[in-house]
Amino acid sequence: MPSSRLFTPILIGGSLILLINFALRASFGVFQIPIAADFGWPRAEFSLAIAIQNLAWGIGQPIFGALAERWGDRWAIILGAILYSAGLILTAFATSPATMQLLEVMVGFGIAGTGFGVILAVVGRAASDENRSLALGIATAAGSAGQVFGAPLAEVLLGFYAWPTVFIIFGVIVLACMAFLPMLGDGKPASRHELEESLGSVLGRAFRDPSFLMIFVGFFSCGYQLGFITAHFPAMVTEMCGPISPMGTLASIGITTTSALGAAAISLIGLANIAGSILSGWLGKRYTKKYLLAGIYTLRTIAAATFILMPITPASVIVFSLVMGALWLATVPLTSGLVAYIYGLRYMGTLYGFVFLSHQIGSFLGVWLGGKLYDAYGDYTLVWWVGVGVGAISALIHLPVREAPSRLPATAAAV
Repeated sequence: MPSSRLFTPILIGGSLILLINFALRASFGVFQIPIAADFGWPRAEFSLAIAIQNLAWGIGQPIFGALAERWGDRWAIILGAILYSAGLILTAFATSPATMQLLEVMVGFGIAGTGFGVILAVVGRAASDENRSLALGIATAAGSAGQVFGAPLAEVLLGFYAWPTVFIIFGVIVLACMAFLPMLGDGKPASRHELEESLGSVLGRAFRDPSFLMIFVGFFSCGYQLGFITAHFPAMVTEMCGPISPMGTLASIGITTTSALGAAAISLIGLANIAGSILSGWLGKRYTKKYLLAGIYTLRTIAAATFILMPITPASVIVFSLVMGALWLATVPLTSGLVAYIYGLRYMGTLYGFVFLSHQIGSFLGVWLGGKLYDAYGDYTLVWWVGVGVGAISALIHLPVREAPSRLPATAAAV
């Protein structure tokens, strides 16, 4: 029975698991230089490993959503944590790019089992209709909070340990976060009768529904933009931003180079997104979700186009980071909430998992295409405009979505 309270043990426990999950995931960029220096690899090798991780995360999301609904949420999360931890620990012993890239498949599946697809479904089912959208926003914000301190934690640990040791430490942390699992409740799966009667019909109805396909396509640009900015924005700022004044405010807080500003921009995005995700969840209960999503993608498009058309200065980098941060994962509570509202809560994890696959295909292309087009043209301008274009498409494609509960067949169980 959904609780009438907002801050339930399920929301708190799920948020803590997401916070730890995304803190570790957001730190991978910090290992780029130590790993390249250790083995003498081109940076493209580790970048490809991260791109593969993103793609595996997307492929694994609907799989773990279905596992959670068949076996129970706890078992799916435990399996995800084991894969995540094992992938990190084994990566510490990788000595070739191919081995590391292969192990990132395991890490990506582990992130899928302990990430948004499974956890948001647990939080969504446990929340009341009144609190669901805001609860999803709070859980999403917890993932953003992890982004704020994950990279600095990795940087501090690298000051004391070699990168393989830090990977092992992170693997242990993933397993330790399973201490929060009892807070998620029993996580009982649907009965055999419910699964046989409803899963196939719900999936079939969704895949035949133009609205589901629009949501699927629309989430692609979110992944593209997030993947590209996370992987390449620090380098873009380093190379394209104007100089930092030695007497200015940034210098007074220790940011004296454009490379330091690029790293700080990612943290600013994470900080702004905490507020953005919570606000998005709050608005999702009060206004039409498809119009909110269209508005978010429109604002992203305007912000990105304005940023690239104007001279790139320290001030414009900070303003853009705060604006984009407020919109960063604001799409997640609205998209997951839209899926739950249209198709019901019972198979939310599986259906949102398929939508999230589109997000991760976009993320893979954003990371990979960023490097390819940079090598071809010597800067990030073209790949940036691609992001502007797909953002505009996402804004438009959400408008025709039919935001109403999907009608169940007469033989299906009520959701």
